Amino acid sequence: MSSRFPIPMAILIAATALLSSPWQSSASLAAPVPAPIDPHEARVELGRRLFFDPLLSGDRTVSCASCHKPEHAFADTVAVSPGVSGRLGTRNTPTVMNTSGRTSMFWDGRAETLEDQAVFPIENPLEMDLPLDEALRRLNSDPGYAEAFRVAYAGPATARTLGRALAAFQKTLDTTDSPYDRYAHGDDAAIDESAKRGRLVFIGKGKCAECHSGEDFTSDRFRNIGLFNRVALGDRGRGAITGDPADDGQFKVPSLRNVAVTAPYMHNGMFATLRQVIEYYNNPDKVVPDAHGRDASITGPLQLSAAEVDDLESFLVALTDDRFAAAADTAVRR
Repeated sequence: MSSRFPIPMAILIAATALLSSPWQSSASLAAPVPAPIDPHEARVELGRRLFFDPLLSGDRTVSCASCHKPEHAFADTVAVSPGVSGRLGTRNTPTVMNTSGRTSMFWDGRAETLEDQAVFPIENPLEMDLPLDEALRRLNSDPGYAEAFRVAYAGPATARTLGRALAAFQKTLDTTDSPYDRYAHGDDAAIDESAKRGRLVFIGKGKCAECHSGEDFTSDRFRNIGLFNRVALGDRGRGAITGDPADDGQFKVPSLRNVAVTAPYMHNGMFATLRQVIEYYNNPDKVVPDAHGRDASITGPLQLSAAEVDDLESFLVALTDDRFAAAADTAVRR
């Protein structure tokens, strides 16, 4: 039967061939095109896996997260953390949150970047105790990690890409949702009256803001706050790195974000509570009467009243991100 609008023979033949091709099923026509892999997301995910994997320790029992506990703002709950075979470190484990903007790493500043810092604990015999060459061998012989490094960095694991991956994950751990953040953005009801008074103590009579300033409440400098006497308190801190005796007893000023859940405090974990920290600054000579080289800004008693101590503690608790609110409440009541 003839058609009113005849189809040209060439088009008819091409259409018949297309419909009869075995690879042109309805399923294949509907199959989505794979989305391109975002290199940044691949690096963050790789870093996350590495952070929680004990494969990076000598006996495969210790991971970064063993000491940097997520529920405590990626800090630890003991004065010094145990590493491989229970070996104790020499300093308190600091939080790795809000480190993306830091200009030096570790209490003594021996690493300048997160990327550099990330591999130090792997080789440290008191921490993960794994030679870097062996760590890279393990990663590159593991099919999953080999593929992950290929996707993220277009090649095998190297010391550089291992550090970069771990740093990529740590850079996602910044927090900006504390009660004080909301107060600073105009929500006057975000913190209570005690915390508001404590803020005034923090920037005034307490002199806290002289060191703990900026968005993350740290000057990123090194200070000797009086916890060095060359005897019982003999950790030279920054001085051991620079070789300058003038730097003895100096340690990095830490961020105060999430500080309510990162006890114990100071480079040696000597203070169990925030209250003890405040009481130390209120009268440092009472705790360490023979301090050597204490910073001139810490000249003597602050003369804070009991009420001002309470208010300052309330303000510090208000710097804690909401995700840690329950832990912060427990810490304050302890």
